Amino acid sequence: MTGMKPSDTYMLGDRRVSRLGYGAMQLAGPGVFGPPKDRDTAIAVLREAVERGVDHIDTSDFYGPHVTNQIIREALHPYPDDLTIVTKVGAVRGADASWNPAQSPDELTRAVHDNLRNLGVDVLDVVNLRAMGDNRHPVEGSIDAQFTALAELQQKGLIRHLGLSNVTAAQIDEARAIAPVVCVQNHFNLVHRDDDALVDALAAQGVPYVPFFPLGGFSPLQSSTLTAAAKSLGATPMQVALAWLLQRSPNILLIPGTSSLEHLRENLAAAELVLPVDVLEQLDRMH
Repeated sequence: MTGMKPSDTYMLGDRRVSRLGYGAMQLAGPGVFGPPKDRDTAIAVLREAVERGVDHIDTSDFYGPHVTNQIIREALHPYPDDLTIVTKVGAVRGADASWNPAQSPDELTRAVHDNLRNLGVDVLDVVNLRAMGDNRHPVEGSIDAQFTALAELQQKGLIRHLGLSNVTAAQIDEARAIAPVVCVQNHFNLVHRDDDALVDALAAQGVPYVPFFPLGGFSPLQSSTLTAAAKSLGATPMQVALAWLLQRSPNILLIPGTSSLEHLRENLAAAELVLPVDVLEQLDRMH
């Protein structure tokens, strides 16, 4: 991520960040539950990411639970002044590794304090409310009580900025009537483009859109098309999928995750990959 250009950065709240960040989910054990098999490597991945220019990290205290935040603290605390850590609340993990809603004001307040404690900070940079609908598809329904609870914690000085995850356009509007929304994190990739209009609307408003599952839900035919495009460019399918997202809209921030130093380096190299027009057209037809 050397030679950064202004187009490679975007405003996230009151900070300008590199558009290619890092997602910490895979630092936990299998199924995002329990400790990693190699904690030293997890720490090395985080440190190298920051050394290579990553200045925003996506995490949650329900990854593990508590595991990824504790590893982030061990690896990076005291944090660099320009590092933005984005966390999310709205779920808890069961003893059987299940993902369970935790959306009451008391549960959200407890989650914020868990994040503060495990990250070792007095204030959280950004907290996303994760709306609990379908795993990869938002479901309509009021988020007034949940977002109001987080806005009250923001007013108390525990949170700098608020965002949303797995939400609809109507839920974004509802939240904005309560407090500013500085980012939206939804399922979006080459073949899952339900949010096309939302990406563009947020771009017009200067709000970052953060896609998750950049390679999720591909059919075998779509995967083969992506693989062929990657081969023609001397790149990996993941690099091409990430590069397509970066070229899709200037407000897209990426948070690819990995527990491997090799894959980290491959992911970060996607920032340098410019897709030719013919390849872009081919990939656009995958949808």
